[in-house]
Amino acid sequence: MTEITIYQKPTCSTCREAVRLVRESGKSFTAVNYYEQPFTKSRLKTLLKKAGLSARDILRTKEDLYKSLKLADSTLSEDHLLDQMIAHPDLIQRPIVEKGDQVMLARPADTVTELL
Repeated sequence: MTEITIYQKPTCSTCREAVRLVRESGKSFTAVNYYEQPFTKSRLKTLLKKAGLSARDILRTKEDLYKSLKLADSTLSEDHLLDQMIAHPDLIQRPIVEKGDQVMLARPADTVTELL
């Protein structure tokens, strides 16, 4: 059986809901607080590749930090965006859920049921 990993911020209501849904399913999972165990650039790239997403796809565009760092600039490279997300985890949409070769941004939280 493939383990499920939920990359989350425990105070986020969407993350808490995704964790609850997986827990109630009875599936084995690990919850990783990516503020305490930060993503490496390599790990974040791998997750994005598995999900078929770009760095821009998981940016939290409503964060003040997004605006102050001028991340809306379409000329910014994928690497630059990833570096900013590693330096400032608040810029990452959450939760990111991984099960083997499948990865998804579980927004809304109930989309996590597609992996169960």
